Amino acid sequence: MEPSTMEKTAPPPPLDSDAALASQETPYALDALTEHKRNGLELAVRARWIAMAITAVFLVYINPQWDVLYYHFILALICINGWFIRRVGRVGQSRMELLLIYIDLAIMTFGMVVPKPFSDNSTPLPMQYRFDNFLYFFIILAAGTLAYSWRTVMAIGVWTVTMWLVAALIAWWLTDPVPGLTEGVMAVVGYDPIMAEFMDPNSFGLQLRLQEAVVFLIVAATLAASSRRFYILIQNNAGLERERANLSRYFSPNVVSQLSQNDEPLKQVRRQDVAVMFIDIIGFTKLAAEQDAYHVIQLLQEFHGRMETEVFRHDGTLDKYLGDGLMATFGTPVAGARDATNALACARSMQLTLERWNTDRRRVGEQEIEVGIGVHFGETVLGDIGANRLEYAVIGNTVNVAARLEERTRRLGAQIIISDALLQRAREEGGDPDLWEGFVAHPDQELRGLNQPLSLWALPRV
Repeated sequence: MEPSTMEKTAPPPPLDSDAALASQETPYALDALTEHKRNGLELAVRARWIAMAITAVFLVYINPQWDVLYYHFILALICINGWFIRRVGRVGQSRMELLLIYIDLAIMTFGMVVPKPFSDNSTPLPMQYRFDNFLYFFIILAAGTLAYSWRTVMAIGVWTVTMWLVAALIAWWLTDPVPGLTEGVMAVVGYDPIMAEFMDPNSFGLQLRLQEAVVFLIVAATLAASSRRFYILIQNNAGLERERANLSRYFSPNVVSQLSQNDEPLKQVRRQDVAVMFIDIIGFTKLAAEQDAYHVIQLLQEFHGRMETEVFRHDGTLDKYLGDGLMATFGTPVAGARDATNALACARSMQLTLERWNTDRRRVGEQEIEVGIGVHFGETVLGDIGANRLEYAVIGNTVNVAARLEERTRRLGAQIIISDALLQRAREEGGDPDLWEGFVAHPDQELRGLNQPLSLWALPRV
């Protein structure tokens, strides 16, 4: 077969099971590999169809005979097989996919080795190996790196070499030399046995075939190693995405972005001024007793979802859920210029969100939800606690005060209670005065667990 006839016949690259097994460490890696495979298959199959169409037209130009339809048939088989590979290709063990890859290589080998059946050309069969069509297997191998795992890339190399050498040996064993050709060559260059062997039309050049196989295997091994490194990079990147996703459960998106670019570890213990908020549903125990467990869980999911949205929207950190409430911090893990202001703005936004939610609940005949919110600003200790299972913790007297402020909302009939320290800090930050509009001063308030009274500001319930 002419060298040009097998140009760009690379199969689309499906993925081997090893990549899927490696990706089972995390769903993020599996998702990344799945996306990589899907894109690789689409790209390879479309490129194959375009290449086959161009090759079919080009074949007519270089060989304007009816027997060229034989090669058109080979090209059509490769296109159809590519479509099937795209349909069955997936991340994970797929024997059908591997079988189709094998069929792809078999079609290629058949088209290169077997003479055209509709041609009366008497060219000796060994001449099929003189067209150097084996070079086009390198295109298949290179295309395999688009989406195949390293093991499949290596398998393509082994399968190709095996088919090519077996076909050569079978042809050598079964083919009878054309009389007179070898003798004619020997009469001209018989003085040089190597040249005579190379120019003999009856010679299969088995040594050259072996050389092709060895070089192909070396290249296959190199590309397989490159594919393995690429998959390791995908897994590492997926691990980073998983860590980023885990951070996004606790921190607002902008904080996650800062942390992902920060080389300083979170576990470094330090003291830092932080705004701490506690929010809790008032009367939740009675409310839960009057409803079944399913509705209670659904209520908590809806409540927490709305509240954490507001925390993240105001650049806060979700420290932990506390049953029917939660604890949030502002200024962790990285201190900002408006932490106190953001905490107060978040508390006001939570109230507005609850008012809208209660409007919807009244419309369907459900009981309204009332909450108490306490916010304080002061020094805390930040760092990881635990041994094997680490938890990023914010501890200190500021946390205790914020919890006591949330409790005091019942006694003072307030929606929100903030400390004087938080209000002063918000003013220093240049916060909008509307944020503390309506708050009433409550000086010298005794709080459980504190030696000194505090001045508080409460927003009365409407």
